[in-house]
Amino acid sequence: MDDLKRRVSRVSNTLRTSLRWRLSLWLALAICCVAVLAGAFAFYSAFRQAHALQDDMLRQVAALASRQPLAPTANTEAQEHDDNDSKVYVQQLGVPAAGEPALPADLPDGLQTVRADGETYRVMVRASGGHRLAVAQETAVRDETARDSALLTLLPFLLLVPVLLLVVTDLVRKVFAPVREAARAVDARGEDDLRPVASAALPAEIRPFADAINRLLVRVGLSMDAQRRFIADAAHELRTPLTALSLQAERLAATPLSAEAQTRLATLRAGMARSRSLLEQLLSLARAQQAADAPPAPTVSMHAICRQVLEELLPLADARQIDIGMLAGADVLVDASAIDLATLLRNLAGNAIRYTPPGGKVDLSLRREGRFAILAVADDGPGIAAVERERVFDPFYRVLGSGEEGAGLGLSIVRAICLRLGATVSFDCADPASGTGLLAEVRLPAAVS
Repeated sequence: MDDLKRRVSRVSNTLRTSLRWRLSLWLALAICCVAVLAGAFAFYSAFRQAHALQDDMLRQVAALASRQPLAPTANTEAQEHDDNDSKVYVQQLGVPAAGEPALPADLPDGLQTVRADGETYRVMVRASGGHRLAVAQETAVRDETARDSALLTLLPFLLLVPVLLLVVTDLVRKVFAPVREAARAVDARGEDDLRPVASAALPAEIRPFADAINRLLVRVGLSMDAQRRFIADAAHELRTPLTALSLQAERLAATPLSAEAQTRLATLRAGMARSRSLLEQLLSLARAQQAADAPPAPTVSMHAICRQVLEELLPLADARQIDIGMLAGADVLVDASAIDLATLLRNLAGNAIRYTPPGGKVDLSLRREGRFAILAVADDGPGIAAVERERVFDPFYRVLGSGEEGAGLGLSIVRAICLRLGATVSFDCADPASGTGLLAEVRLPAAVS
């Protein structure tokens, strides 16, 4: 019962808020009302016309009968004409035959409706050769014939109105198709894609709303650019004093200090190192989130990018006793910025090194699948739980209980670069059997060979 109520509520909300459904409903109601009125008028006109034709038939029968006067002793079969749809009685007034209605002898000439023997008749009286002829037909039979004839006029309405309703519904759906296409195009965009919504194909009534959305997107883009510039400028401004403080701390470490002072100085230097790393990550994130309005990037060898990143991260891997290397595979060319690709791979591989326990390994691999280059980084660390694989892309989000320090911006930079390059990044278990390890795959559009 509750499910039925929810369905009814959902349908009523759709009918109340959907312009397409409301327009279709009102058009359907208008068509049905017009069809009912037109059908009633057609039925009434056809009914009257059938009666008029039946009256003409009585006149013609009376005219034919007057040319051959009936004998007073004629039998019933000669007087009664049966066309399987109606019976027409022809008799001389005042000389009724068996089986015929007893019509009054004083009926005036012409058409009239007479009641005789408990039945109602339509009678045509005509003088002929010194006597008067009456041609009669039951009104019930006349009405049934006229009604059947009039009902045939409703058949086109019964056939065409449903077809017209379907055609109108389809036309309304096609009229609103550009709106649905525009909505799908907007839904398919990334979070940083603030291009104007194409409004040329939209209906004139919807176009002002689309133009207002485009003006809002422009304002949002300006606001986001201002925020990114602020982050980049703040990081640049803070990097200089932090560098100076780091130099001062190094000089201070070279002077004789007590053990307690050395301990506090080491904590201070570690904090400044983390701050410098955070500033570098903020600068990288700001660069990665910039609009992709640069000229087309040259073709880059992914093998060269992997070798460059491996050389940079090898000291970090050795310090943590991590075996890092690249699996053999064919090279793949990509049309993208070498700096973006190196930053992307550096963050993925750097995270793998930091979260892999000592003695573990990190493997880089490269392959091509159709039009895409697949860059994979696999480690044998604890991995990322399935429920957190989307949250880890949020800025400053870090998995609890990892025991590793970091700014929480590395994967945010990876996603921002992927959005700029038209790539996707996904996570899975490196070892599905045990559910451990992390496999990070980046799917990049490969260069057209």
